[in-house]
Amino acid sequence: MSKIIPAAEKVIRARALIQKAREYPVPTEGLGKGDFSYMANVKDLLRQARDLVKFIPQTMGVPAEMKEAVKKIFQEIEDTQRELLH
Repeated sequence: MSKIIPAAEKVIRARALIQKAREYPVPTEGLGKGDFSYMANVKDLLRQARDLVKFIPQTMGVPAEMKEAVKKIFQEIEDTQRELLH
């Protein structure tokens, strides 16, 4: 049985995944940022971050500050994806 991860820990892990996506090495040969493998790996890291926090706003008993932090993470994910893939 899997262990329940607290919301604060999910936020920390999501931010770490976003940072990992930003640090993912761009291929020097071939298409660079247009390389399908690079794009797939970056999108997967950002998807994992989104999946970690997506249900926190609907959870009862979560403070407003935590819900605001999740909104910022969603915006950061969108900004990162736009910056790295477009």
